[in-house]
Amino acid sequence: MNTAVILGSGTSNGCPSLGYDYSPEFLANPKNWRTRSSLLLKGPTGNLLVDATPEMRLQLLGANVKMVDAVLITHTHADHIMGMDDLRCFELRSKSCMPIYAQPHDQQVLRRVFKYAFEPPLGDVHVPTFELRDVPEILDVGGMEVRIFVVMHGPTPVLGLRVGGLAYLTDVNEIPEKARGFLEGLDTLILDAVRRKPHPNHYHFERALEVAGEIGARMTYFTHLSHDYDHDLVERDELPDNIRLAYDGLELPI
Repeated sequence: MNTAVILGSGTSNGCPSLGYDYSPEFLANPKNWRTRSSLLLKGPTGNLLVDATPEMRLQLLGANVKMVDAVLITHTHADHIMGMDDLRCFELRSKSCMPIYAQPHDQQVLRRVFKYAFEPPLGDVHVPTFELRDVPEILDVGGMEVRIFVVMHGPTPVLGLRVGGLAYLTDVNEIPEKARGFLEGLDTLILDAVRRKPHPNHYHFERALEVAGEIGARMTYFTHLSHDYDHDLVERDELPDNIRLAYDGLELPI
């Protein structure tokens, strides 16, 4: 069975965020400790990593992931790419460059931020070596067919994906009509719901509830969550049974 693992379910600040005071009860719940948003798709023959957060190493260690076969970058904001240097560990095992799928404008950003990953290594020093690839409509990795489409994150085009009956939409505040066509008949939707207050670039809680209702997946999990959400209380008091909050380490069958 193919599996999706929510490696991280938090917004760009993470949760708890620096500089804030939290109640002991909030901090006592491990589901309120959220690393930056990322997804792992585990197929019969390999793994696809979706985004590489600053905590990527810890996320993959926690999920006992020994190999990543390719990476899909939804967009190049810092909370989605700043763990990429640690991909070199997998390259040492595979003895090959890491395939990185990204949009053309995001490839330019990656070449600038990780310039050293595209230059010949100096001496016996291993640095990551990324093989940038354009994103196909259907990405075949690990024995899975992953359909890729574009949604909007404010002014930024961001990649969404669907594999089997599961769709993943992180960092989104608008789903174009073309993308809506890929979201019909879902078993599981993972959807951005960053905070309570409206946000110019993300769905907030009330809008995410509306969008989840419009799409009508059998189950929806909100992700990219700030500290506005006390996990157990929100699930108990504010959500219907078919909408839950994602949390780090959540595994979902595909």
